[in-house]
Amino acid sequence: MAEPLWTADEIAAATGGKVAGGFTAGGVSIDTRTIEPGDLFVALAGVRDGHEFVAQALAAGAAGVLASRPVDGAAVIVDDTFQALEKLGVAARERAPGVRRGAVTGSVGKTSVTQAIMAGLTLAGRAHSSVKSYNNHIGVPLTLARMPRDAERAVFEIGMNHADEIRPLARFVRPHAAVVTTVGPVHVENFPDGEAGVARAKAEIFEGLEPGGVAVLNADNRWFDLLKAEAEKVGAVVRTFGTGEACDARLIDFQVPGGHAVVQARLHGKALDFPILQTGLHWGLNSMAVLLMLEALDVDLNDGLAALGSFEPLAGRGAEKRLRVKGGTVTLIDESYNANPISMASAIATLGARAAEGRRIVALTDMLELGEDARGFHAALAEPLERARIDQVFCAGPLMKSLWDALPPTRRGAYAESAAELAPQVVQAVEPGDLVMVKGSNGSKAGAVAQALMALDSEGGEGGR
Repeated sequence: MAEPLWTADEIAAATGGKVAGGFTAGGVSIDTRTIEPGDLFVALAGVRDGHEFVAQALAAGAAGVLASRPVDGAAVIVDDTFQALEKLGVAARERAPGVRRGAVTGSVGKTSVTQAIMAGLTLAGRAHSSVKSYNNHIGVPLTLARMPRDAERAVFEIGMNHADEIRPLARFVRPHAAVVTTVGPVHVENFPDGEAGVARAKAEIFEGLEPGGVAVLNADNRWFDLLKAEAEKVGAVVRTFGTGEACDARLIDFQVPGGHAVVQARLHGKALDFPILQTGLHWGLNSMAVLLMLEALDVDLNDGLAALGSFEPLAGRGAEKRLRVKGGTVTLIDESYNANPISMASAIATLGARAAEGRRIVALTDMLELGEDARGFHAALAEPLERARIDQVFCAGPLMKSLWDALPPTRRGAYAESAAELAPQVVQAVEPGDLVMVKGSNGSKAGAVAQALMALDSEGGEGGR
């Protein structure tokens, strides 16, 4: 029988709480919608007080509750459940000192890179990682609290919207290696000094590094020197990836012969050619970052290459699907989870490099949190769209109106105020052989367009002209 993740006595010792009914827990949950039988339910205060859901959690099979007031059921009672969750995370880290821990941040690619690293860690032994995008002040301690005591390696995603958010999370994780995938104009509306402020905020991750830890940096990024200086301040060993000759992991070429890509690279001067399932051009550099992180976490290179070779695109982050329409099929590239100027330009360039039987079409919704230059960032997408020879552009949202106005009439598909209004127009426009990419910020509902297209397939190909 597997050793329990937590006993009530261990939880009480870690949090300073009092046991009110003994239990053992196999997991930790903060959400009754996803709770698993045997989980510890943490009753956090939020928009709704988690204590209101205790009965629901127990009915769903929760083994016990972490609460700040008496409840009907086995529990550990603490003064503050959020602080107790943080303490539980620290206790999980401290009781497994042999775990090699990695941390991932960056303006683009955090979740995908984290999960690609996890794929490599899993091949190397008992591994643990963030699920979904659990990268904030709740998600990071929750991920730590879920770490099994027998884990050998773990990787954590760490995000931010403002300065001083990454620093405490990095100190929770205390990684042996940390990567900044890239820095760009994301969340810039929250930084008076713009992108430079974003770069400094990302560099906070190095302050949590274990002594002698590794900082993995994108040498092609304009903020490389700033990040390198911040890493060196804490005594980190800097490892670099990029296209320059001096890089530890150097990208030489990236080709997309079909539904996969082939990466040509040099790792510490040794030539490497390997296939990956990702087709986005940004995965050339991402794969370099993944290999350096895996190396720093004591994962064999062969395991790293095998992981990259089998790691599939995540939903909403480049996942592809062939959809039946009247007369044939359409290929959907679903990039609807999020968007910013960096990822948008990369996705457009990737689409332009792909062979297509029919037209290359994009459906784009607003990129959010870009501050006062937001309209300019949107209008500027007209240039990469032209370079990529995109045939038709569909736009939704008040900010995307700036791009719509900048497009030549020959490239205009349709414009709508919202993604919901745009979706049926995209569905009506697609034809057999088309390659269609949907991309936008999660908050601007780009997923509505992707879902409408995917519904074509479930309807047996009805739709299209």
